[in-house]
Amino acid sequence: MFGLKEAEVSQLVRDVSSDELTEATAALDRPAIEDRFARAAWTGIAEPGDGIAGLAIAALGAPRALAAVVERWSAQQLVAAFGENPPVSALEAQQAIERWQPRVNSGSALIALRQAARYGARLRVPGDELWPTSVDDLARHAPIALWTRGPDDALASLSRSIALVGARAATGYGEHVTLESSAGLVDRGYTIVSGAAYGIDGMAHRAALASGGLTVAFLAGGVDRFYPSGHDALLTRIVEAGTVISELPCGSPPTKWRFLQRNRLIAAASLATVVLEAGWRSGSLNTANHAADLSRPVGAVPGPVTSAASTGCHKLIRDQKATCVTTPEEMAELAPLPEAVPIPSSALPVAADSRAVHRDFDGTRVLDALSDRAARQAPDLAARSGLAVADVRAVLGRLELDGRARETGRGWLKSKGRRADA
Repeated sequence: MFGLKEAEVSQLVRDVSSDELTEATAALDRPAIEDRFARAAWTGIAEPGDGIAGLAIAALGAPRALAAVVERWSAQQLVAAFGENPPVSALEAQQAIERWQPRVNSGSALIALRQAARYGARLRVPGDELWPTSVDDLARHAPIALWTRGPDDALASLSRSIALVGARAATGYGEHVTLESSAGLVDRGYTIVSGAAYGIDGMAHRAALASGGLTVAFLAGGVDRFYPSGHDALLTRIVEAGTVISELPCGSPPTKWRFLQRNRLIAAASLATVVLEAGWRSGSLNTANHAADLSRPVGAVPGPVTSAASTGCHKLIRDQKATCVTTPEEMAELAPLPEAVPIPSSALPVAADSRAVHRDFDGTRVLDALSDRAARQAPDLAARSGLAVADVRAVLGRLELDGRARETGRGWLKSKGRRADA
């Protein structure tokens, strides 16, 4: 199979096959395994969004398209394979072949598959039950395959998601609005999608987790290489309670181009995109433009007219590329869910007093169990506080948002005080 041992390829493909196909993969026929392997290999050969690779795979099938590169087809052969009225010229085909050839290495594909199996990553391909079909709206620029880590329910919930994006250098105002927006949308049944960057993205993910919701992070590198490194602990929590997704194989580093291409997936996978805070040249405007190109609703949160961190949002609103939104209710109006989703009792004000007392009590117990010097894991804190591990994790999320606890690679530490904007 492409010059490799078929038994090894077949086993690796089964190891990284989607969870819902686990039982069926034992009976996958050779063409199905070839297709999955070829798509896995293509994710390392073509850069994200490579339209000519997308056209070649659509016309020839992933295995034959891969064989064309391995066998060093000429540009004329590739163009002829498209049939009458080919969508690419011989020059475009030649340029594509020259991009792909340096990366044709069967060993790299095997290494990526082994690394994915080691990290428990899954390879998702078009036609899988959990394939997010909304990304197919990208047509020739749609992902060839997706690598994921995390529970299936978060991936399945992309059909009811809203993307919250914004500046890395977020202000206290931007983070506060993001916290309220993410929590409010979770209460209304939405999954929160973002890019796991510093600033607005990270706050959107944290608030969703702290509210007991689902969140999905799209990465610009492999799902085994968390980036930025300062969000390693956050992304680990997302893997446990949400999903991280990339169209790049394990081991791939993030690059500026890949961040821009990652943004198109955030826009395509979500029902709507909301920009909470963005400067004049913010990368989140790129996400908003992708959403607009796909006819997805776009919202933008206004900020102080004197704030450079909100000039991008104001530009979107002024140019009528985005709807002005200021509350979770208005954001939800951009993409109403098919059925009414009741707001959980935890979000209603009627029992606020008793709830606040209970949550403060749990928070006090967890704070008492934390140390400002020795990092402690959630199970250790649960034992020290007398709370369930799940309850401890929920409390830690709230304490982190308040600035009273912080997570490190070794565990949780007590912070010196509340966040200035909390």
